[in-house]
Amino acid sequence: MTPRLSLKNITKRYPGIVANDRVTLEVAPGEVLAVLGENGAGKSTMMKIIYGATQPDEGEVRFDGRPLTLESPAQARELGIAMVHQHFALFDTLSVAENVALGLTKRMSIADISAEVVRLGERYGLQVDPHAVVMELSMGERQRVEIIRALMTNPKLLILDEPTSVLTPQAVRKLFVTLHQLADEGVSILFISHKLDEIRELADRCVVLRAGHIVTSVDPKQETEASLARLMIGDEPPVVREAVGTPGDVIFEICGVTTPGTERVCGTENATLSVRSGEIVGIAGISGNGQARLMALAAGEYRTEPGAVKLFGEEVGTLNTEERRAKGLRYVPEQRLGHAAVPELSLQANTYLTGDDLKKGGFLLQDKAGAFARLVIERFHVKTPDEHKHAGGLSGGNLQKFIMGREILNKPRVLLVNQPTWGVDVGAAAVIRNALMRLREEGAAVIVVSEEVDELFEISDRIAVMYRGHLSPAVPKNQINIEEVGRWMSGLWPGSPLRHAGEENSKGDAR
Repeated sequence: MTPRLSLKNITKRYPGIVANDRVTLEVAPGEVLAVLGENGAGKSTMMKIIYGATQPDEGEVRFDGRPLTLESPAQARELGIAMVHQHFALFDTLSVAENVALGLTKRMSIADISAEVVRLGERYGLQVDPHAVVMELSMGERQRVEIIRALMTNPKLLILDEPTSVLTPQAVRKLFVTLHQLADEGVSILFISHKLDEIRELADRCVVLRAGHIVTSVDPKQETEASLARLMIGDEPPVVREAVGTPGDVIFEICGVTTPGTERVCGTENATLSVRSGEIVGIAGISGNGQARLMALAAGEYRTEPGAVKLFGEEVGTLNTEERRAKGLRYVPEQRLGHAAVPELSLQANTYLTGDDLKKGGFLLQDKAGAFARLVIERFHVKTPDEHKHAGGLSGGNLQKFIMGREILNKPRVLLVNQPTWGVDVGAAAVIRNALMRLREEGAAVIVVSEEVDELFEISDRIAVMYRGHLSPAVPKNQINIEEVGRWMSGLWPGSPLRHAGEENSKGDAR
């Protein structure tokens, strides 16, 4: 059978690094091929070459047996190659339907596109409002837009770069059913994921990329998650440390805060939460249920009335982010590029964004900032030539490590983190989780929002759930299990003001 895609000796160099080094592989029609590798191993570069977003320095690409030279993604889409990007390729100021239109090769009216977005969303569990402006959407909702847009092109080859990183388990299950159906119909699928259980479930074959080389090809169903992790890292992955120490006094509080949402952005409804020193509180929930607004008001990006937010017993609801940062509170938002980091600036320059001690009297302390950036790179194993690399040039996982390291190494007294390990490999995830545990041991109060429920159970002392702007009580993790958290994610916790409505919805879903 003629391979759907064939790469032969593909090489791509950047200043100071060889991203792909003589990569050779084939993908058959209807095959699901997983590509596994650490952050910075060259996976995304290889996918961009196949999609026409980057041109190789050497080597040959063939598609359906014919030599392929792509100058742009538009050419790739014309041939039947679609890609879901790790860094979402969406225009913030356009609607969902308008963004989808830009990725289609055939002309459709906005009304027809909107109807198709709704139909595909309902069919595959990827619901999103086609009329919503992208800047109003959470990261999980944006990921749904990317996937729907790719599916609407009826591709012959579908490239998925971390497609499930901020999807709920229910959405992932439905997506996998869809991908299996597409494969049965002859669509070839290239699947990048750091979630080893997903690779074992979905892929027919798995190639392991390390430092730009393909080092092996295996049947993932014959491997364990531990053996796949060893193949990826080339060593045993680090172990997440156990919690040590007893939490102390409450040092951060959100006191019954209600903030208005918009037609498409969920606000908060009487949200109450307290966190003690030496404690990690995890917040679970389906993306778009008010987590982003909760974290923004906690961090100072969204002001509240006096008395609504307290830090060390002091009212800070009217203070901005810089003022709260001066008091020991730091924040890692879920959107890496454009919110947590400026893509066009170097890593060193990005340290100035939150490094208050890197500025003095209106001057930037370049030597101190350079040393700090190098420390973050070293401690969090960020793969980059140096601190002068611009942030947008890093892989998603490496940028996430840098952003997390930047805030953690500033020794916060209170740390707010939204999706701490989004898009990072298992080794890097363990490094980040261990750093959070170390902060806990040093007496910091940490709030973690994550759609990885397993992650919350691994690092949290207490777990709460958000649903439609309402926040459940935070209960000790040994008093709740994953299945119960799943029910709470539909608003079904004891005493919830939405419990009756949630039970009715649950019955409707079952029907």
